Amino acid sequence: MFDHSLREQAYAGPSNSNPPTQMRGSRAGGIVAAVYHVLSALGVSALCVLSVMFFKPDLADRIISLSPFVSNATVEQNAEFARLSSVAQESPAVASSASSVAASAEPAKAGVGNERQQRWVTSWLAKRYRVASDAANMLVSAAYNTAVETKLDPLLILAVIAVESRFNPFAESPMGAQGLMQVMSKVHKDRFDDHGGVKAALNPVANIKVGSQILKEYVERGGSVEAGLKGYVGAAANDTDYGYGAKVLSEYRKLKEVASGKKVPISTTTANATQRKARVVSAAGQASATTAVERDALAVAKKVPTQL
Repeated sequence: MFDHSLREQAYAGPSNSNPPTQMRGSRAGGIVAAVYHVLSALGVSALCVLSVMFFKPDLADRIISLSPFVSNATVEQNAEFARLSSVAQESPAVASSASSVAASAEPAKAGVGNERQQRWVTSWLAKRYRVASDAANMLVSAAYNTAVETKLDPLLILAVIAVESRFNPFAESPMGAQGLMQVMSKVHKDRFDDHGGVKAALNPVANIKVGSQILKEYVERGGSVEAGLKGYVGAAANDTDYGYGAKVLSEYRKLKEVASGKKVPISTTTANATQRKARVVSAAGQASATTAVERDALAVAKKVPTQL
């Protein structure tokens, strides 16, 4: 009897402990399976979203604009732009020109284009180059005001900025070209005297002013916008500008369409300008026939009254 009861207990022990173990195993397996299915669904969804964003860049820009990180970056960028714009005004060397520099950062009131056109251009550039809206507005306003002073088409100035730096005021090439319009500050350092010295090359407004003055001189010497762009990129003595002028004029055409109210895609494949060659003040540049686009760029300024 004793052996029989022990034997029954021995058999009863394992048989009573099996069901809980099996239940725990089945639950763990169910959890693993559920996690696997969830991760699989997320992976497929992510691939679908990436595919849509790849074929529709506009949608990608909209999604990025909704990110809270973009808002933080926008605030910081606006603050940095404001700080840089004040450099030319704070220096003692610019006491006589501080008012004109400050006015360049204000929205254009009259002259080239109207407020609606500027809003269209500002919005398009901000999306195309992912620039904060307030910063883009300041740069567009500065370009329009500078265009009145230099008698250049503001859209041509903005096209040069787009190709040269993609609206990055801190851009600098290995050859020393700096700022929005990639001005060779060491070569043209005297031009920055009225803006506080060479350090103002990274000031957005000062850089636009000096770069536009240089571009205007090359256009006048070359006899056409195309020749002027060739001289601006430092290829006046060469047979080719390696496509620089074509890139700028292509961007210029797009900006003209935007300014006229047309819908222009914001996706871009334009690469940054090739390594800058040292720009020299000596002029040369063969004259070329002025195309219809070039005539537009020169004709706009002729209709604009000189700004006091």
